Amino acid sequence: MNYLASAPDSASISVTSLPHNLEAEQALLGALMYDNGVFERLSDRLRDIHFYEPFHQRLYKAIEEHIRQGLLAEPTILMGRFNQDPAFTEFGGLRYLADLVDRAPPAANAPDYARVIYDLALRRELIRIGGQIAKDAPDPERPAEEQIEQAEQTLYSLAETGKPSSGFVTFSHALAGAVEMAGEAYQREGKLAGLATRLDDLDQKLGGLHPSDLLILAGRPSMGKTALATNIAFNVARNYKYEIQPDGSRKTVDGGVVAFYSLEMSAEQLAMRMLADASGVSSDKLRKGEIDASDFAKLREAAIEIGESPLYIDATGGISISKLAARARRLARMEHGLDLIVVDYLQLVTVGEGSTKNRVQEVAEITGGLKALAKELNVPIIALSQLSRQVEQRDDKRPQLSDLRESGSIEQDADCVMFVYRESYYLGRAEPREGTEEHLKWQEDMDRLQHQAEVVIGKQRHGPIGIVKLAFDANTTRFGNLAHDGRYGAAFSDIPE
Repeated sequence: MNYLASAPDSASISVTSLPHNLEAEQALLGALMYDNGVFERLSDRLRDIHFYEPFHQRLYKAIEEHIRQGLLAEPTILMGRFNQDPAFTEFGGLRYLADLVDRAPPAANAPDYARVIYDLALRRELIRIGGQIAKDAPDPERPAEEQIEQAEQTLYSLAETGKPSSGFVTFSHALAGAVEMAGEAYQREGKLAGLATRLDDLDQKLGGLHPSDLLILAGRPSMGKTALATNIAFNVARNYKYEIQPDGSRKTVDGGVVAFYSLEMSAEQLAMRMLADASGVSSDKLRKGEIDASDFAKLREAAIEIGESPLYIDATGGISISKLAARARRLARMEHGLDLIVVDYLQLVTVGEGSTKNRVQEVAEITGGLKALAKELNVPIIALSQLSRQVEQRDDKRPQLSDLRESGSIEQDADCVMFVYRESYYLGRAEPREGTEEHLKWQEDMDRLQHQAEVVIGKQRHGPIGIVKLAFDANTTRFGNLAHDGRYGAAFSDIPE
């Protein structure tokens, strides 16, 4: 059946070689106006921009807004929305809407029409993207690898969102997303809005790791920033749980899938740290091979237990920000998705070959790229960073924002800046002569501080700054929840085994 019969002139509708099906659009719109309940059966992916005919885009948007507001969406009521719309008059006004309803297909067929419209919209966008690629390819000023990465990013965005263009979203749409996030936090154990690190005091201060946030974790050498990042990544991955959705996809309900870019350590070295964490066997003993049969049994059991954790390690040294982003997109496109990215560390990421920028400009490009990637994939990114040596020149060695190397761009782009600080590290290098009163006091302070670390939150866009105290086990380079009664021996009992 030709649903265009009610239009005044088929030539008034822009018909080109681009894939489209105006009859399917008319059928779906008619079904929606005939029975508003059909709207609930449509895929959430279908949007007004997926319709080929511009007037149909506006009509679908009006129907959607009426239904979402609990109002009736039928021709007589909708007509008032289009009194000043020239296309409405050209199509026949109220008569056109009434004809769509009169010729509406059965409600059960509406999802099929929606799928056709959505599929054709994606095909049109693929044609546009292909044309842009063909246009850019001969340009000698743009390296081929850069063009591939740009094309991959565009295709990834199309596949993930199903939208030909991102553009503006209405405030009501953004509010609905915010309410949904708050509702999920309310239902989630621990009442966290973000991804739990399993370090309770840190989670309480941050509210978890929030999607699209860039978090900087900085510290001087030997403070334990890599150890803390590794602990967080491991805690997230080992607690991964998901639910299968009606469309067959996975929805993360706890923990998450982690991508860890280890630019300084090999994958084996990083795995060794995690194995020491999970088994409780000293990482120093593991490196030196000083383990017995009991230790080896613990290692085997731990390896079996954590072996299936969805933690993916990329140990490419000197990786460029564009390659880092491209690999993250590929991982996100896999069946299990992606929930957290860790980059160890920021200053080892490059901007690619042939850069003529100074280091401050390069770091600005890298931090900007990481923030953009966090928003694109809607995942938190933890990026480790070095601190300048000026920390060592102060009496109070506790870090602050001005200690960040190339601090301008890092501080500006980050949603949260955290510093790892262990007072025992500096105290241990100032041991007085044995047998003196100063040495006794020093020993008391060392006993009190050697199992304790601090995370100094110097900036947080969504919450307060302050200091979070954690337990630290130097043998296994493991951070944990500090026992508030001071019994450090129980400090790690809160992390699930």
